[in-house]
Amino acid sequence: MIVGIPKEIKNNENRVSLTPAGARELVKRGHTVYVQHTAGENSGFPDDEYVKAGAQILPSIEDVYGIAEMIIKVKEPIKPEYALIKKGQLVFTYFHFACDRELTEAMIKSGATCLAYETVEDSHKTLPLLIPMSEVAGRMSIQEGARFLEKPQGGKGVLLGGVPGVKPAKVLVLGGGIVGTQAALMAAGLGADVTICDISLPRLRQLNEFMPKNVKTMFSSTYNIEQELPTTDLVIGAVLIPGAKAPHLITHDMLKLMKKGSVMVDVAIDQGGCFETSHPTTHAEPVYEVDGIVHYCVANIPGAVPFTSTLALTNATLPYALKLADKGWEKACAEDPGLKLGLNIVDGKITFPAVAEAFDMPYSSL
Repeated sequence: MIVGIPKEIKNNENRVSLTPAGARELVKRGHTVYVQHTAGENSGFPDDEYVKAGAQILPSIEDVYGIAEMIIKVKEPIKPEYALIKKGQLVFTYFHFACDRELTEAMIKSGATCLAYETVEDSHKTLPLLIPMSEVAGRMSIQEGARFLEKPQGGKGVLLGGVPGVKPAKVLVLGGGIVGTQAALMAAGLGADVTICDISLPRLRQLNEFMPKNVKTMFSSTYNIEQELPTTDLVIGAVLIPGAKAPHLITHDMLKLMKKGSVMVDVAIDQGGCFETSHPTTHAEPVYEVDGIVHYCVANIPGAVPFTSTLALTNATLPYALKLADKGWEKACAEDPGLKLGLNIVDGKITFPAVAEAFDMPYSSL
């Protein structure tokens, strides 16, 4: 199979979808790998490393899309890429369709096969291609939240871990999945007073067993969240409904309960955000204020640490990329029901129920 690795063009997206080591594995199996010039440079992987691995370098993004049967990316295609995607081409990347109607319509029009990382499942019903980036995003949400609590960054001027004689900051984590767990552990490690919420009692019991003593668990309800907000310094939104739009757990009116300079980090922004006042931001302009509350809603948080993120992502995606290249997407998905769940759009038809439901569009079963 001819595999194409374009350079990511989303704002400050420094990751690349395949390391030279990954390219070498594909080449070893007889596949041809084309990498766009400087695609891996910002992740610490120069062109010559790909050449040594057996890949070939192409000068432009148009060249890569034009020749490849399978495109492997990190983030969803953006507007300049829409016209480059061809009918029958396999695009393997994070899509997050349910919060982006324009992208959904563009991919339907393209006739491409869109296989989304975020809805692929393994035999344990977990999301193996979402987990590594969720781990990075969860940890970074605390790193960024702590930064924007600083007064020069617009925050209330609170040190997350406090100091002897001064109480630590209070952190509220909404969601006990991978992002929320990593955020809670990171905040706890810095000494914060952490509360993590979820609607699953079995999950809360699990969290209670291994979390440090400065992490408390709480059932997630509007009432409980409202009780916490007046004394909370940093809120992490970490809610995930696979393939579907995130629910709004904090409304605009609820911001009035918070103190000015408090910070909200919406890691769910890729799926529409779990705060009513959220809208996507970029690493270039990561924050904005609503009613004195600082909102951090960067849609590609792991892109700020591309070396770590690229290695972690390739570790997870490569086995699936090899399977798709070796067998073709139809046979690979027929043999692997979990991989089949990644098929969101095929030949102009929506094949993932939550995407069709998000836009009230027709759903076609595979």
